[in-house]
Amino acid sequence: MSQQLKEQVSYSNQLIADFEKVIATPKKSTTGIYYTGVDLGTSCIVLSVLNEKRQPVAGSYRYANVVKDGMVVDYLGAIQIVTQLKEELEEKLGEELRYCAAALPPGTQTLDSGVIQHVVEAAGFEITALLDEPTAANAVLNIKDGAIVDIGGGTTGITILENGQVVEVADEATGGTHFTLVVSGAYGIPFEKADEYKRNKKNHKELLPVLSPVIEKVSSIVNHYVEPYQVKEIYLVGGTCCLTGIETIIEKKTNIPTFKPENPMFVTPLGIALNCTQEIL
Repeated sequence: MSQQLKEQVSYSNQLIADFEKVIATPKKSTTGIYYTGVDLGTSCIVLSVLNEKRQPVAGSYRYANVVKDGMVVDYLGAIQIVTQLKEELEEKLGEELRYCAAALPPGTQTLDSGVIQHVVEAAGFEITALLDEPTAANAVLNIKDGAIVDIGGGTTGITILENGQVVEVADEATGGTHFTLVVSGAYGIPFEKADEYKRNKKNHKELLPVLSPVIEKVSSIVNHYVEPYQVKEIYLVGGTCCLTGIETIIEKKTNIPTFKPENPMFVTPLGIALNCTQEIL
């Protein structure tokens, strides 16, 4: 691992570790300035809050089914959850959270950007940025060359960068939902129970062989998009990548060194918050 890569990984892991701490114990900003990121994920909605120095000060998340394949399917439910999370954090911080940024999967800008904006505005935010998820993730990863693979609840998003520029963006309908369906079928348990079982790290060693075929399918999707480019490194983000050992299988199937932060679930939410400003759209 190069020195530059070590520094990138160290920064990402430290930022995420700091965020995990303030989820449990929020820290008030001395200036009262806050920047919020709203991540409307397929299986989880995350609010991340930074102070004026772009340091994590608070956060909250809730598992939900208001988004499917990157598209909001329960508009009122999404507003209700974002509103509740916002109010909970405001009570802990003793301040109004006014400004926020949000993001959406690549390729859905023309279809869903208005809905995302309406959700966060209906929850009481003033939106200052609406960006694609890979751009948000890269605010944390700081990649100039390589592929960001975002395995979310409904889709796998792939972004290829060369010299700091995005040269390819794709989104395929294979993600955590498919992993959960495999667990549900293999163990004969309801989808909700299978999802909980999958998220428990204690079960990951047992589940890895069961889920290997789905991981290999993701790997084949990644291979398809990286093949035309000279991709030397793959970076994993998204809640599904929390599965212990997923990076080993993807690296083996793609033949490309594959890395992931210690908690890839929070990369995109933090990147969204890093893109928040005080200039309203």
